Formats: sequence, structure tokens, C-alpha cells
Amino acid sequence: MIQTTFPDRDVMAELLAKMLWEIKAVHFNAAQPYKLSSGMASPVYIDCRKLLSFPRIRSTVMDFAASTLLRDAGFEQFDCIAGGETAGIPFAALLADRLGLPMVYVRKQPKGHGRNAQIEGNMPEGSRVLVIEDLTTAGGSMFKFIDAIRAAGGIVDHGIALFFYGIFGEERFADGKVRLHHIATWRNVLAVAREQKLFDDTTLSEVEAFLDAPLAWSGRNGGVSELSL
Repeated sequence: MIQTTFPDRDVMAELLAKMLWEIKAVHFNAAQPYKLSSGMASPVYIDCRKLLSFPRIRSTVMDFAASTLLRDAGFEQFDCIAGGETAGIPFAALLADRLGLPMVYVRKQPKGHGRNAQIEGNMPEGSRVLVIEDLTTAGGSMFKFIDAIRAAGGIVDHGIALFFYGIFGEERFADGKVRLHHIATWRNVLAVAREQKLFDDTTLSEVEAFLDAPLAWSGRNGGVSELSL
């Protein structure tokens, strides 16, 4: 039997934010911004892969993910859980185990030999597939996996990111007809940093300025000021 509880959303968001700080997965540095793959300069950086190395935290986060999906999507809405290469794969396995569902994973591109497969595992045509990633900024990488699943005959109406940047909105998901579920955002992480006085006021103010207007902040700090979402 699948057992889960349904904690308050705000409680789950705050706890995940605290966990990320506890395992040192979160970094703030306004003086020397991080350069993201998009070319954007950012005073914040997060490594959600570290969650996998802490069993108690890992288990709790997957409970939160299962709770979020069962409450917001439904109990019988999925036939399969898909993880995107590479960070989504272990989380897909963990969540599939929690929900008692099959799991597949999706390559960024066909492997180029053998069956030239992009989707590994058993996904019958017409399967209702949930795509999971550890984090998403605006959905670009997740939709590479969603598009591959749809092209192979799968149905994708939902996606989940354990952590959602929450700075560009969810327009890409609305346009792609996918409902995005998530547990926590940068706002939750910033709230914990303020509460626990983890950084000086100047750094916290710069981080908040970035969250309020990320591309403008990036442009002022040596990064791109336009982004294709």
C-alpha cells in the first residue's frame, strides 16, 4: 500500500528550503555572480543533486513530491514516471517507487547507435507520463524531454520540478499545455536566509533585486539582458 501524508504547502516549501541550506546546496554571491548556461549572471546558485546524498532528506523530499502530485493532479493520473538525463533520472526512480509506477528515462538526444533510442524503458503508446526534473528555470530543458515523449506517442499533461526558480513565471508550461508542480522556489530559500541571518543585508537585498528583475540584474552585472524562453 502506498502511504503518504499531506502537509501544508507552505510547510513543505519552508522545510525543503531549510534542507537545501542545511546540506550547503545553496550559494549566494552578489559580488562575484555565477554565470548560468543561458549566459545570465546570477547572484544565486543551487545544486539539487546534493539531495541524493542525504537519505533522510531525500526520503522526505520524495514524500513531499508524492503528496504534491496526489493532491494536485490526482491518484490515478499517471501510467509512468519519466526522468530527464541526467539529474532527473534518480529522482524519477525514487518517485516511481513511492507511487508504485513504472519508470523510464529520456536522453537529451538519441544515442546514435543500436536502436537509436531516446527513451529507455517500457513506455507503451498512449501512456500518461509525468516528467520530473530536480529543478527548472523556465522549462526549456524539461520541454526537450516532454517533446521527445510526445513524439514517441506518450501523453504529457503534467511535470514536476522539486525546485522551481519562480522568476520567469510559467508561460512556457501554459503554452505547452503542461501543468507544472513544484515544492519550493527561490523566494522560500531567501525567506529562510533572512530568518536565520545567513547573509548580510546587502547580499540579501541584491538577491531580492535579482528575483524581482533577473534579466535587468544580469545586464547590470555582466550577463545577458535578454533570454529566449
